[in-house]
Amino acid sequence: MNNTLLAIDIGSSSITAVIAKHDLESNINILGTGLQKSEGVNKGIIINIEEASKAIKDAINIAKRSTTEVIETSVVSISGSYTKSIRSSGSVNVPNGLITETEINQVMQMALYNATIVPEYEVVHVVPIFFKVDDSVDVDNPLNMNGSRLEVSVYIVTAKRTALTNIKSALKISGVDITRFVLDGYASAISVLDEQQKKFGATVINIGSTTTEFVSYKGSSLIFNGFIPVGSNHITNDLSVMLHTPPAAAEKIKTEYGSLTKNFSASNELGVTKVKIPRIGDEDTHSEVALDYIQTIIHARVEEILVLVKNKLKKSGILDNAGSGIVITGGMSNLEGIKALAEKIYDGIPISVSNPKNIENGYMSFDDSRMSTIVGLLVYSLGINRNYELDSSKKLMKPVKKQQAIVEEKTINNNSINTKSESNEKSDLSLKNDDPTILTPLRKDNKKGVSKFWSKVSEWF
Repeated sequence: MNNTLLAIDIGSSSITAVIAKHDLESNINILGTGLQKSEGVNKGIIINIEEASKAIKDAINIAKRSTTEVIETSVVSISGSYTKSIRSSGSVNVPNGLITETEINQVMQMALYNATIVPEYEVVHVVPIFFKVDDSVDVDNPLNMNGSRLEVSVYIVTAKRTALTNIKSALKISGVDITRFVLDGYASAISVLDEQQKKFGATVINIGSTTTEFVSYKGSSLIFNGFIPVGSNHITNDLSVMLHTPPAAAEKIKTEYGSLTKNFSASNELGVTKVKIPRIGDEDTHSEVALDYIQTIIHARVEEILVLVKNKLKKSGILDNAGSGIVITGGMSNLEGIKALAEKIYDGIPISVSNPKNIENGYMSFDDSRMSTIVGLLVYSLGINRNYELDSSKKLMKPVKKQQAIVEEKTINNNSINTKSESNEKSDLSLKNDDPTILTPLRKDNKKGVSKFWSKVSEWF
């Protein structure tokens, strides 16, 4: 419960490292933060391990300056660019008639076992869409319910093994042993959506520097995720190419004059209609460019991003069940007028621009759309009232209630010796690092294959 966590968001523009743990009231307590310009990463993929590991190490070292706590566990974001998602289901008998976390773990593991995972991919998330008890209506949380049979339908996110190995290698060089991977878009959704939005359904679009990630929720469960390799840096490239100006100048133009709604005509209130820009290859020579022409270039790229996402959502059938609407976050969500443009593109669907839930601390402000992923990593690992899920280690993450947090913590401290001894006897459901919120997966002997699995099933039934 009090494990010190290192959360790392590996973005294409910056790498953010945060060290945190629970305080005495089960709130997230920030112990240190580090921010470093990203190197060796492009479109969410590590393309140079040495450069990436150095940037990660620098960010971690900055975060460590303000704390002497020993880091016990870590979590890192991964891009949706190398992920595939599938659905699966599983069912188990309930031998004692009362559903415990043992049966929940077993049915989730069964659903994972039943899934057809592409050989070169690894499991990152197994999220329950719904549970059923004895063919009843859908159940959010079956814990302590009475029944003879438990079923589950799950959404499984997998990631390419080589990409995950490259991240592990970069982190190992930085002195970090990764314990969990979390999908970037999933983390962003956790940080910006409230419980009502998750329940009625919402899609979160995180527009970053070189990628756009989007995930959809329904019934408090992740039901879809997608990715397009386009982001705000493409606006900079467009301006650089179309205006024949260096990328640095194009970035400055985007930052200072980027808008989708401002009136840059001759009669505008700003009194500015043109801007001087340097020329590529001869930066001493400047030319004047109309701001309304710059606006047209920016508008075209942003519209393309939103339309590409819309087409993917429409193809998946998600767009017809938008629920509480679409939430835009990420660095490019700060572009003036993006909400109005999205409202035109997603005709009739509520649109909002949102920052993550702010975690108060004395190091940095999280009330920034660029912080959506890192905040989501912290809430995912240390937050309360989360749902059941198998994480990237195939361990069952359990919901944590705030009112129980202190009691559980004291119980663990008072019974630490007993917990250690019992963990040797209960190999299938042992606690990791005295953390009561995680259950280990059911062990499966690869040598014995299917025969071993069915012997385990026979024990359940």
